[in-house]
Amino acid sequence: MSMAKYLLLWELNQDKMPDDPKARGEGWVMMLDMIKQDLETGVHSDWGTFVGEMRGYTVTENDPVELMKLIQRFAPFVVFEVHQVVSVDDVMKVAKSLSG
Repeated sequence: MSMAKYLLLWELNQDKMPDDPKARGEGWVMMLDMIKQDLETGVHSDWGTFVGEMRGYTVTENDPVELMKLIQRFAPFVVFEVHQVVSVDDVMKVAKSLSG
């Protein structure tokens, strides 16, 4: 059985970000280093930020407990909205099951 696929929409928690630019930059670098490592080891298949915004997305295949552990590494600085997604083939199975 394959792992579930997720689209994570993330947003920086502005209330937790330091006002000092140097401290804010150091925090960003620390988080980006973790993300780069996750991409290099295959934990995530894609990651990006929306230009001019403090939010973005991540695509990952994982089991739910491991995903929750990964997300907690960024608390309380990042807030996540998590969506499990399924393939067109899986949706086709559902559609065909409706017709008997």
